[in-house]
Amino acid sequence: MPSYTEENYLKAIYKLAEAEPGTEVSTNRIAEVLQTRAASVTDMLRRLGEKGLLHYQRYRGVSLTHEGRRLALLTIRKHRLWEVFLVEKLGFNWDEVHDVAEEMEHLQSPLLITRLDEFLGFPQIDPHGDPIPTEDGAMRQPQNRLLADLNPHDCGTLVAVRNTSPSFLQYLDKAGLGLGTRIEVLDKAVFDNSLEIKIDNQRKTLISAEVSRNLFVA
Repeated sequence: MPSYTEENYLKAIYKLAEAEPGTEVSTNRIAEVLQTRAASVTDMLRRLGEKGLLHYQRYRGVSLTHEGRRLALLTIRKHRLWEVFLVEKLGFNWDEVHDVAEEMEHLQSPLLITRLDEFLGFPQIDPHGDPIPTEDGAMRQPQNRLLADLNPHDCGTLVAVRNTSPSFLQYLDKAGLGLGTRIEVLDKAVFDNSLEIKIDNQRKTLISAEVSRNLFVA
């Protein structure tokens, strides 16, 4: 089984590759995401390459092997299941669960995760709307739209958030924007693409273009 640190690297590489499909993941991007030195990243990449978990060529970036991708998805699966558990069963708010799930995702018990999935009723998404990989590594890719791409008079239901930082999630709570919220775009400002929206057919509010680029609707 991979170590705590190795799982974090595999997960980070997977997410970076998903964000920029078709490109190799650079050492500097990994160092930035994991907040460590590029030299430390190079040492770890070499080790993961020797274990057959990624393809690594110095100065040319990295890509996961089939086994590396499987282990990355397993870590993501555990993380997102624990987030569901923390919110639904222990009463955590969605802005409180990430750091706790970061610790719990490294528990090495396949039976525990299988039982957890069953206990939760086989959820398909986590509290932030991200899809939960299946036990065999399949990842559903929802065809959602960014709120920023909607035009006046378009409507949608908030189904996921791109930015999961506590400060952003707390902002959404104060604005009354949770998963399942019905949103109608009333107007889009030409100057800065900020939006005037109606929430659940009741309250009107203004949100910035930055906020709208971090909300997915269906």
